[in-house]
Order: sequence, then structure tokens, then C-alpha cells
Amino acid sequence: MTFAQFQDYVKKLEQDRGFTGDSVLQKCLLLGEEVGELFRSVRKTTGVSMDVVAAHQENPAHEMADILIVLATIANRLDIDLAEAIRAKEQINARRQWA
Repeated sequence: MTFAQFQDYVKKLEQDRGFTGDSVLQKCLLLGEEVGELFRSVRKTTGVSMDVVAAHQENPAHEMADILIVLATIANRLDIDLAEAIRAKEQINARRQWA
């Protein structure tokens, strides 16, 4: 699946689930929540101590999928082609000095 196909998939997913009215701000806040869930999931799967009452059965792969889906919703709302954004950013990164 290409990034364009993925963004189209996410657009349809949002329509099917009734989320098209959510604002960019709402999606940014949701992205923050999903990143937090990924971090908690990684802590749990790598054995970093954590509050056992708050621990869920998160799966890092599932949390990463959620992050990509929410990121695509934000890109769609801002009319950003993620594949083009990555290409443009990598052109900039290629000229940077990396320590």
C-alpha cells in the first residue's frame, strides 16, 4: 500500500466511523494520547517497571498502527500528501550534517 492509498483508506475509514467532523486540534490531541499508549506499551514489553493497576494489554504494533492512522487523518485535514512531505523532508535531511 502506498502512502496515498493509505491516506485514502483512512479517509474512508473516518467517513464509515463518523469522525469527519473532528477538528485538526482534536486529532492532534488524539495523536498525543496514542503516542502515550505506545510508550506505555513499550515500557511494559521491555520490562520497565510501571504501575500494574494502570497497565493494559497494549501491543506496540497496534499502537504504532493507531499513530499512523491518526497522523493520516491530520494530513488529510491539512491537505498534506505524506509521501511528498517525506520526499521533501529527506531532500533537506540529505544536506544536513549529522553528528
